[in-house]
Amino acid sequence: MSQNYRLLNDPEIGEGSTIEEYCIIGVAGRGQSPDELKTTIGSGAYIRSHTVIYAGNKIGDNFQTGNKVNIRELNSIGDSVSIGTLTVIEHHVLIEDNVRIHSQVFIPEFSIIKSGAWIGPNVVLTNAKYPLSPDVKENLNAPIIELGAKIGANSTILPGVKIGENALVGAGSVVTVDVPAGVVVAGNPARFIKKITELPY
Repeated sequence: MSQNYRLLNDPEIGEGSTIEEYCIIGVAGRGQSPDELKTTIGSGAYIRSHTVIYAGNKIGDNFQTGNKVNIRELNSIGDSVSIGTLTVIEHHVLIEDNVRIHSQVFIPEFSIIKSGAWIGPNVVLTNAKYPLSPDVKENLNAPIIELGAKIGANSTILPGVKIGENALVGAGSVVTVDVPAGVVVAGNPARFIKKITELPY
């Protein structure tokens, strides 16, 4: 491991992990006491330069980040998860095993991303139906990305939308309603295109 990084509040990091320069791991969130939340990262992690991981995250084995990833507190992240450069993961997010999140993605609080899901670059998930409304924080409703679903680059997923198992969202789509399992949708707003079984692969 490089030594030009900061480990705060005694995070637990597994064997065989690499932490590049200028990373910060275990920083307490606003209003939290420094020793309130334990941070654990499994073995074989590769955490690239300038990544910030807040306290209270539980991260599995073989985790990796690109440069300048920001991961807020109290998330659960499974094994073999990859998070690309400049991506932001807010707090209280569940990311299961074998998820690939590409560069410059935004994942808001309370999102659920299930095993094997794939999220392309510049995708934005949203959780506030009426931003800046008086009770917005009490009514956040994050998307659910089901097992093996794929979301193409530059797509936007609106609050509370569920992307079904093995579904495919075409690049540049705006998804306003739930997507059934095993279908392809695309467009703004996204509409049914075909079944996954009709794709040429």
